[in-house]
Amino acid sequence: MPGVGFMADDWGFITAEGTLLSYAKPMFIKPHHRPIYPELFQGVRKPLAPGWLTSTVSSLATAVHPVIVRYPRTAAFTRRWSPEHRMVHPADVFGAEKIAAKAPTRLAVFLERFDGAEARLERRTQAWMAERIVGNFHSELPLVSRRLIEALGATGLVPLGGHFSAKTSLITRALGDVPCFVLRLPAAWSADRTSDHVAGTVTSMADGRP
Repeated sequence: MPGVGFMADDWGFITAEGTLLSYAKPMFIKPHHRPIYPELFQGVRKPLAPGWLTSTVSSLATAVHPVIVRYPRTAAFTRRWSPEHRMVHPADVFGAEKIAAKAPTRLAVFLERFDGAEARLERRTQAWMAERIVGNFHSELPLVSRRLIEALGATGLVPLGGHFSAKTSLITRALGDVPCFVLRLPAAWSADRTSDHVAGTVTSMADGRP
């Protein structure tokens, strides 16, 4: 898309002043990405499991993940050499000139799946958005990280109330008067349909279209 820069795959950071900082960590390229990025599958590359085995390999990876993450070096090795995916830096995919280091926060849209038949876009407050971001971030942490936070809270070293309130306060301040929304997407929609709808909705909102 013209004028669009890549910032992050699934992680980003925001300052108290509302500046979104990029975190262009390596992307996980899988067999189904071949039609989108055919150049990444040319030449001598790490072999990937065929598409029909993807779900089996993914299920196995999910099953062993809680054990593997206890051993950082082993986890790093499996991430690098797993036949499920290939790790590629975004600059190698989009070009270094397409990687954006930072951007002002203009919109905040929280995505969630639900059982409805049609997508719904609803306005929310900055406080609501901050709470959802903090809660969702915590729920997505590896189990060992969540247990560490809980242990620090249980021993009083890092009280849980202060831990979460500090994050929530910073994000609320960062959002300032930024328009906040929740975009609810039908659980039955495919990944392609969902991503197309999200991209279209956000583009329209950023351009000031209804």
